[in-house]
Amino acid sequence: MGRSQTAHDTDAIQGLPCYQLDPIQDPRWFQLVEKHPRASVFHSVAWLRALRRTYGYKPVVFTTCAPSGDLRNGLVFCRINSWLTGRRLVSLPFSDHCEPLFDSANELNLVIQYLKSVMEQGEWKYLQLRTVNAIPGLGEGETRWQPVQEFYFHSLDLRPDLNRIFDALDKDSVQRRIQRAERGGLVEKCGRSEVLLKDFYSLFLVTRRRQRVPPTPYKWFHSLIRDLGEALEIRVAYKDGVPITAILTLQFRDVLYYKYGCSDERFNNYGATPWLFWRAIASAKSKGVTEFDLGRTEQSNPGLLAFKNRWAPDPRQIVYWQFPSAAHSRLPKNWKGKVAKSVFSLLPGNLQIVIGKWLYPHVG
Repeated sequence: MGRSQTAHDTDAIQGLPCYQLDPIQDPRWFQLVEKHPRASVFHSVAWLRALRRTYGYKPVVFTTCAPSGDLRNGLVFCRINSWLTGRRLVSLPFSDHCEPLFDSANELNLVIQYLKSVMEQGEWKYLQLRTVNAIPGLGEGETRWQPVQEFYFHSLDLRPDLNRIFDALDKDSVQRRIQRAERGGLVEKCGRSEVLLKDFYSLFLVTRRRQRVPPTPYKWFHSLIRDLGEALEIRVAYKDGVPITAILTLQFRDVLYYKYGCSDERFNNYGATPWLFWRAIASAKSKGVTEFDLGRTEQSNPGLLAFKNRWAPDPRQIVYWQFPSAAHSRLPKNWKGKVAKSVFSLLPGNLQIVIGKWLYPHVG
């Protein structure tokens, strides 16, 4: 596959040009992601391809590197063109975090300055950065950058041996629940089969209904399996043949990512969720994984926050930044609370699925 024909020189910034490339078509992006220390599964071509396949988002990378040379940096976005929420650049939709892949703060600042000039020309409504690590100078003395969302981010070090990792976990809420699950006769199935996906999604629908939010489209999970392949695993816990809990994890290099979890709360007393987490950790350790990324958690979700704190008790706070700050969606900022919680749970299941299919392409 040759380099993208869409890469082109744009306006020079302080003498340094800025270029665009299509990360799915340009093989240099794959090479950069494979070797850059801050790259994650969310930078991968497979993840970007799944976003495009499911939601129609068009990925783009902004870089200071010319099309004719090696790619040593890049800031990846998806273009979202929605009549409901506006035309915007998001890095990246449905991704917990997405670091700029830059080793030079000066080069990153030049790309950000260029993107600000693009926003000011009115082509896009706003851009959003979703980073774990703070970008130097972002928001300082600049009133048009605004923190729009804040989350907790949990990560568990898997370098110690399994016994040390287990001994460090919360005794009551994690250790004993894992042991209870092992005594309870649960059966785990792991893989990417259509049967496992259907069992996972049936629990996912139950969980989303309980949370009173629209379900992510089935097509999204099907696309993830198709594009990520063996990097994705679904784990389902069964009790007497009935699926009671499921998690979906991703692996990129030496990091395991917890991305989705769901359960039938009638079976909570079996401890199936921590059991599946522990099974995933043990399996990942055997493959050389050194970190378990538990992802972001909304500050308004105390139950999930407490659960993750028992695995990784010192979470970091991460901030999503937006420019310009005056941009507003036609959906209220707390649309989940105002719409989903008051109306959504009253709707029949089939209609909930239809609403999810319609809504998610607009809210990435």
